[in-house]
Amino acid sequence: MIDSTRANPWLPWPGTYPQAKLRLFCFPYAGGGASVFRSWSRELPSEVDLRPVQLPGRERRLREDPYTDLVPLVAAAREALLPYLDRPFAFFGHCLGALMAFELSRQLRSLHNIEPAILFVSGHRAPQLPDRFTPAHMLPDADFAAELRQRNGTREEVLQNPDVMRLVLPLLRADFAVCETYTYTPAAPLSCPIAAFSGADDPAVLPAELAGWSEMTSGTFAAQVFPGDHFFLQSARPQLLQRLTQDLTRTIQQLPDA
Repeated sequence: MIDSTRANPWLPWPGTYPQAKLRLFCFPYAGGGASVFRSWSRELPSEVDLRPVQLPGRERRLREDPYTDLVPLVAAAREALLPYLDRPFAFFGHCLGALMAFELSRQLRSLHNIEPAILFVSGHRAPQLPDRFTPAHMLPDADFAAELRQRNGTREEVLQNPDVMRLVLPLLRADFAVCETYTYTPAAPLSCPIAAFSGADDPAVLPAELAGWSEMTSGTFAAQVFPGDHFFLQSARPQLLQRLTQDLTRTIQQLPDA
């Protein structure tokens, strides 16, 4: 049982529907925080308990140092979230969050013999494929900001605000380091279904790179390209949440005790 009286910095808000049949944990993109997912609860099925995940170094955890390596980040997240995986759960991750959700799923299978009921990966190429971009996290500030703009991976209003950039550059560097130093280790594919999403105008995820996620599961796989760029989860929000609702509803119906 979960002790709801204990504060967990990884989960900054109480569950939306504590008695729901399935928990949905959402992992943010590079530079992003848990708040980007908080309003999703109004548009997802009531059978889904939405749990946005807060990583160190942002929002309520601004005073903490962000991780620069995926391995300890995933290990820390696993320890923090494991007590909340006592019922069926699903993962959604965008960009950095997709990579994190995938590796967390593999670690949970390896160490605890559990997997998500469904894994949603968004805005990131399949992990076994090489990065087409030159590593950027060690570039000087001006060059790093130019690289962010070229990749269309950071919102323009952030790039245009010097005060905001001074605050977020260390976090963005750390998050980029997590992704750019990641090394895929071959392993047996997951057995859970995977749904992979991207934006039609996102230069970071080509169609073949999205389709490559199919190799990461022995279960069902589906891919969908939404209108928009890397931040289609905002610009195509209605379409994305409609798709999530359909997939989550189907997943809940297929649970053993549904």
